[in-house]
Amino acid sequence: MQRYFTTFYLTEIEVAGGGRVTDHLHPEWANIRVYQGDFPDSQLPGQPPFKGVQANATGPTSIALEFTTGTTRIWGIGLLPLGWARFVRQPANLHADRIYDVAREPFLAPFRALARDVFGPVRDEQTELAHITRFFERALAHDPQPDDPRIAACHAALINPDVGTVCEMAEAAHLPSHTLERQCRKHFGFPPRLLLRRQRFMRSLVQYMLDPTLRWIGAIDSHYHDQAQFVRDFHRFMGMSPSEYAHCPKPILQEVMRARQEFVGAAVQALHAPMPTFTPAP
Repeated sequence: MQRYFTTFYLTEIEVAGGGRVTDHLHPEWANIRVYQGDFPDSQLPGQPPFKGVQANATGPTSIALEFTTGTTRIWGIGLLPLGWARFVRQPANLHADRIYDVAREPFLAPFRALARDVFGPVRDEQTELAHITRFFERALAHDPQPDDPRIAACHAALINPDVGTVCEMAEAAHLPSHTLERQCRKHFGFPPRLLLRRQRFMRSLVQYMLDPTLRWIGAIDSHYHDQAQFVRDFHRFMGMSPSEYAHCPKPILQEVMRARQEFVGAAVQALHAPMPTFTPAP
């Protein structure tokens, strides 16, 4: 099942004195998150505040999500574009940059049993993980139709750091440009031009956050023409300047990124490589 997911991940957050902390999720692929303890409040730019619920889902994002939480346990399921196509089966562009209550949205009804049952009366990480794994194994067994190889081809081209333009991405994916555009909107949530900008930005952000000796200028991806272009992208994807973000507390994401880099090999979901098991479409 690895081709469908970034990871199944458990995050345990303890905040002293019954307090709460605030952090930002970077632009990423779709996620389902289930909580035990405090239910985080969230905010996407330009949208109403999203009050905490027991399970929420986000479509693919191109903007930072601010969240505030107290002590809680979180099981997250990171859905790669192939996983979105397989398990959610909705046009991703209709749900991009959105957050939902799993209990209320009809298109998320298949995941309500997962959200309801993942946590038992006793904390048991292995039992909880096994429950999530079985849920998706059963879903696959009930619908064994083949995956569209074009999704994996687009994804492999997208994460190639040598690919910097839509034309290069189409060539790497062995797809006509109009097919690439359609596939990206439907399964990745955004047009290929914006996806490539997001990749370029996230590569730079990860470089900076994982190497405390770097200044921003030393972390900027080679596809940027100059620092001003990077600053524009920072405002586009994070809603603030690089200096503002550098001074923001990162009580959760800094450690999450380091753990992901160590155990998964990709510090953020947007840079997670798909399983290389596709045959490019002619």
